[in-house]
Amino acid sequence: MNTPDFSPSAEQNKAPILDKLLQLLPAHGAALEMASGTGQHAAWFARHLPGWTWQPTDLTSDGFHSITTYAAQAGLHNVLAPLVLDVCADPWLSADPSTGQAPLFDLLYCANLLHIAPWAACAGLMRGAARHLAAQGRLITYGPYFEAEVTTTPSNLAFDQSLRQRHPAWGVRRREDVQDAAAQAGLRLIQRHPMPANNLLLVWDRAPG
Repeated sequence: MNTPDFSPSAEQNKAPILDKLLQLLPAHGAALEMASGTGQHAAWFARHLPGWTWQPTDLTSDGFHSITTYAAQAGLHNVLAPLVLDVCADPWLSADPSTGQAPLFDLLYCANLLHIAPWAACAGLMRGAARHLAAQGRLITYGPYFEAEVTTTPSNLAFDQSLRQRHPAWGVRRREDVQDAAAQAGLRLIQRHPMPANNLLLVWDRAPG
């Protein structure tokens, strides 16, 4: 059997994130995960949210063996086969040819993407979320953010520096800038949850009107 890839950060944060998801989500639904990476989150969340179907995706298919291996090892039947998805693409997923309707999801989940992608990925994420969110659906993003009213921790400053040294288009994003991109796509921030290791879990929905 193939050995799946392993992310120490995903292993550390999967339980705190799940605790929030259990508080925020109903018992049943359909989730689309962007940038699924190793697949540790997909398997962990799907195992503890058995009433949910979980659709993992990533920018390329390189890590799909890892995603499917974690799901298989856990004996899960609610993790779907992973799909290639670029958040900057338009559209993300093909519409139903009979109705012209894009697939809709009760949850769009995106962890640790915005700071390791060009800024255009943020606008792409918000536009795609607005297209694929069900009427009462939620977009949940997780990761580090700078905030105007919150003193930045030395660890996040150092992390931002290291990211920009790796790629000039990467970096920790300002929450306010992300909110502006969301607003332009018709989304609004409705909840902010501080998380371990100076991260935030942010909950978004469709803006009224």
